[in-house]
Amino acid sequence: MAYASHIINHSKRLRNVPKLLRYDHAVLVRWFSNGAQSSVCKREDVAKIRPLGYASAERETVAKFVGSHPVSYCLSKKTLSGTVMRSGSPMRGVALSRRGFASDAGLKLNFAALMIAMGCYLFVNCSICLLRHLPNNANILKLLSGLPPHQEIGMPSLSPTMTEGNIARWLKKEGDKVSPGEVLCEVETDKATVEMECMEEGYLAKIIKGDGSKEIKVGEIIAITVEEEGDIAKFKDYSPPASDSVATAAKDSAAPPPPKQEPVEQPASSPEPKTPKPTSSPSEDRIFASPLARKLAEEHKVPLSSIKGTGPDGHIVKADIEDYLASRGKEVSAPTPKTKDAKLAALDYVDIPHSQIRKITASRLLFSKQTIPHYYLTVDTCVDKLMDLRSQLNSLQEASGGKRISINDLVIKAAALALRKVPQCNSSWTDDYIRQYNNVNINVAVQTDNGLYVPVIRDADKKGLSSIAEEVKNLAQKAKENSLKPEDYEGGTFTVSNLGGPFGIKQFCAIINPPQSGILAVGSAEKRVIPGSGPDQFKFASFMSVTLSCDHRVIDGAIGAEWLKAFKGYIENPESMLL
Repeated sequence: MAYASHIINHSKRLRNVPKLLRYDHAVLVRWFSNGAQSSVCKREDVAKIRPLGYASAERETVAKFVGSHPVSYCLSKKTLSGTVMRSGSPMRGVALSRRGFASDAGLKLNFAALMIAMGCYLFVNCSICLLRHLPNNANILKLLSGLPPHQEIGMPSLSPTMTEGNIARWLKKEGDKVSPGEVLCEVETDKATVEMECMEEGYLAKIIKGDGSKEIKVGEIIAITVEEEGDIAKFKDYSPPASDSVATAAKDSAAPPPPKQEPVEQPASSPEPKTPKPTSSPSEDRIFASPLARKLAEEHKVPLSSIKGTGPDGHIVKADIEDYLASRGKEVSAPTPKTKDAKLAALDYVDIPHSQIRKITASRLLFSKQTIPHYYLTVDTCVDKLMDLRSQLNSLQEASGGKRISINDLVIKAAALALRKVPQCNSSWTDDYIRQYNNVNINVAVQTDNGLYVPVIRDADKKGLSSIAEEVKNLAQKAKENSLKPEDYEGGTFTVSNLGGPFGIKQFCAIINPPQSGILAVGSAEKRVIPGSGPDQFKFASFMSVTLSCDHRVIDGAIGAEWLKAFKGYIENPESMLL
């Protein structure tokens, strides 16, 4: 029905059919009536039919058809003439003579014959338009396959950056009844493993992509559902038709051979610049070279025709011969490392296949380093007061049964407040403008056995330390269980990565997580000796190194320094975060 409605709405030929039937009926009644009518009026009737969207040229007579198919005793070849449709085109008009139509019966039969002819014409054109409007031959086969009504479930796009996914496991098996909201399977995306829910009620007739299926393109069919339980058996041997993407991939794979023809040694035609004059066949006598270069070429049996001169007017000089000999020496010595590599081939190793999270991490970080102009600002912050405040807060948390607050939780809070004070750092770059965010959403880097995840703490500047601590721990647990949902990691505006507390890294530079424009790398805290007020006085203090990676397209050096100053102020005076 969808195709039929599409044709009725969009076919130019069918758009004027109701007008044609309604208008031609009135014209034919006047033509076949017993009343007198002048030839001028008849020509006007024909002219009135033509503006309905039909051309006035390319006519053919229907006398042969009607003459060979008489309708009644009152019809004959002599009593009928007119202009009608040509094959595959609309009717151009009707101009029938009224001679020989002596009775109402004759009129009705002739009119019926014309309506039958017009019906046949419309049927043929509808069939042609239907075939033209079907998207491809696969849909025609689907209509003619005789399969019962069914729904093809494709690989969904579960994140903005997802182009392919893996099937972790199916929670339903073939033949099971499914209802809206029930989980069909678990899909491993580029970010996490997400549950895929059923959208319509029915039965799972066929699983196309089983457990562990890898690199399934978004939109590729993974399962079939049917409405009736009795239709399940009809899809036992069902296989989806080859998609256009497979065909294009085959064409792309067949495309590489042409480039192999390009390396045909056309550079060997380098004598062209050496012999600018269109003279006879090139020879060594026509190649210009210095005497020293010729002597050196003869000693080493080097053909001058294979060397491109770099001297004046393309002359070959001694340096050209020496460069050629040096390059040939490298080519000769090149096979020797291969023999060493052959000896090292006995090394024991294991090839670990790429996971989805590893592939997307690699592509995004490569994109970041290649397209974002990074620069780095490092500052040391004294954390003695911060650690004292943390001890006091944790004692209150233990008494109330809350989560313990970590140094990283305080860093997240300080970073969020600094972003609110310096909003230029809470922005991202686009080709047309710089987008500055009003929400301060902090992504927190979490390392797991499956890869690196960055769950987000939304509106961190408005949340208390207790809620931040609880949310970070819950999201970190989800990341380790590989159960993060898209809303758990999408929408961040700034990232904090801490390798100091868990791993003791003193200082490092992090890669910006696009489309963000900044990321803070947090190192470990260490005690240092600092001078006191007197010459022989000194004291100990704990300092933590932090490095801000900035996108220079968005954050100028002074703006980045201003943000670090604000961040350091919150860390060294943590009571100000509570205001």
